[in-house]
Amino acid sequence: MELPFVPPEYHSAGSVHDTGWPSEARAAAGFAVVLLAVSLTVEAGNGTLSLLRALPWAGLAALVFAILLPPRVEASPGRLTIRGLTARRTVHTDRLASVRWSDGVAQRLILYDTTGARAEIDPRIFIANPPLWHLLKADARVSLARGTLHHGSAELERLARCVDRETALTVFRISGMH
Repeated sequence: MELPFVPPEYHSAGSVHDTGWPSEARAAAGFAVVLLAVSLTVEAGNGTLSLLRALPWAGLAALVFAILLPPRVEASPGRLTIRGLTARRTVHTDRLASVRWSDGVAQRLILYDTTGARAEIDPRIFIANPPLWHLLKADARVSLARGTLHHGSAELERLARCVDRETALTVFRISGMH
């Protein structure tokens, strides 16, 4: 697998996060609050608002929040951590054993390391966050050099093309050429 050059600053980079997560988390909270507010307003308008009727609406709002809240993604050299509401998964990206791309309604990049750890991540997170992608790419090169990455070169190249395409489109949009 021939991956593009990785700038040296990404080898010594500290921890990087999914920059879109805060706004997506606020949106999830906003939807839940609006659902609860509308539900309680309708109940109050009908004259049926009580604690017994408000609790199921609050539970539904909490469920909506839990469903909409995206996992928080953090990467540092050699490690990628994905934190959801109930689980935290960490893979050693400098010791990758396999990378799979799961197509379907919800595309997922599935990373396995040599310890058996597994993490699933939406590839769009890497496309939207080039620093996350560059850390993964640098660590994938380390895995290749160590001989641990046995499957996934094509998937990583596919992701590299997606990141490059999105970066080029962004440059074109900013420059007014697209």
